[in-house]
Amino acid sequence: MRDREKLRQKLGVYFVVGSQDCGYSAEMTLAIAEQALQGGAGSLQLRDKGSRLNQAEKVQLGQEMKKLAAAYHALFFVNDDVDLAITLDADGVHVGQEDMSLDAVRERVGEAMYIGVSAGTVEEALEAQRGGADCIGVGAMYATSSKADAGEPIGPVGLKQIREAVGGSLPIVGIGGITLGNASAVLSAGADGVAVISAISRAVSPESAARELNKLVENTRHFHSR
Repeated sequence: MRDREKLRQKLGVYFVVGSQDCGYSAEMTLAIAEQALQGGAGSLQLRDKGSRLNQAEKVQLGQEMKKLAAAYHALFFVNDDVDLAITLDADGVHVGQEDMSLDAVRERVGEAMYIGVSAGTVEEALEAQRGGADCIGVGAMYATSSKADAGEPIGPVGLKQIREAVGGSLPIVGIGGITLGNASAVLSAGADGVAVISAISRAVSPESAARELNKLVENTRHFHSR
């Protein structure tokens, strides 16, 4: 059964990646994903958009990513593609506002799979909460080149408003343009974690980048638990 507290813990550092972020190479994608997991990423999301992989190659990449996530006791998510999430028996699927309705997604994936939903406004967040979302990806936090569909940044102030609206029970992860330099502001605004792409995929050492982000998350959690 889905465990939201486990989910909250695992969302601290949420690495979102696809072959388009790693030189269009499945091998490089897996290598960088493993380094992120070694650095403490608790969740891994396959977001293969506009890549050069065919469906069979995408399934293979997903299978390997899922194995890696399991080896490091991390959760494995698929972005947008509900069919692929089902094929891979992923831990979770993340859908946007333009994707299938939450009810339809739940009907397709069953009761065991986590569903994350993107939200950029208080209204969208409340609708996701009412619909039974297990977590919300809030953003964009900052301007980003990694996601063409990220929308106008709402910043930590927008995230804080969403946190206050949905209360403390629903896990929230900030996404969009988050770096080691600005992650603290996102976490302090009420996020349980940070979802990043280039902050890890383009780092000189993806492992070190994940480790530093993880340290920020742990420090913030410790501060708020006092």
